[in-house]
Amino acid sequence: QVRLVESGGGLVQPGGSLRLSCTGSDFIFSNNAMSWYRQGPGKEREFVAYISMSSSIMRYADSVKGRFTISRDNSKNTVYLQMNSLKPGETAVYYCTAPFLKTWGQGTLVSVSS
Repeated sequence: QVRLVESGGGLVQPGGSLRLSCTGSDFIFSNNAMSWYRQGPGKEREFVAYISMSSSIMRYADSVKGRFTISRDNSKNTVYLQMNSLKPGETAVYYCTAPFLKTWGQGTLVSVSS
């Protein structure tokens, strides 16, 4: 019954921004690190960002460092991904996961196009 639900995806122009959200339920959210992954067309799923239980550690893929910011609000059981200066190659389904629980959301589609 562990569940993660992503939201916030959509169509955005190159250089634009989006903020994704992922809300968890039926597990102790604050006891779990959280990550974002993405899978573009014809590509393998790739790591995007990681945040520790209390936000003391954040890590990013080199390709997004400086443009994306991960954050979380444990009182809302929610992790966020702020994405700035989006590139067309970053069109993908973005997924939320709790790595220890090996739980994934359904994904939210981000389309970067003119």
